[in-house]
Amino acid sequence: MEWEGEVKGLQEKEIENRLRKYLDRDRNGVREELLKLMLTGKKFTTEEIYRELRARGIEIKTRGVSAMVGLMSARLGIIKMELGNKNRYFLKPEYSELVIRVLAEHSRK
Repeated sequence: MEWEGEVKGLQEKEIENRLRKYLDRDRNGVREELLKLMLTGKKFTTEEIYRELRARGIEIKTRGVSAMVGLMSARLGIIKMELGNKNRYFLKPEYSELVIRVLAEHSRK
């Protein structure tokens, strides 16, 4: 139905605005690096995200990773959790292009 497309467009615009604000508050580059990591299309546990970010020179604690992933999942709605022995997180494929575009705009600032 036509109105469903309008609702989806509004939701995506809201997510885009929230993502921009989220990145504007990124003081040490950790949020940007997390988004770049998620763009690889892989699924990560919080421990794997922690190790990847540390390898990229980001100073963060495992609790910080959990908080960021939770926020991106709940508030932004762009991260999905796959339940299992260890929960795995990944970027919802339908938001890849949006994240790429917003990251590109953010890095030009």
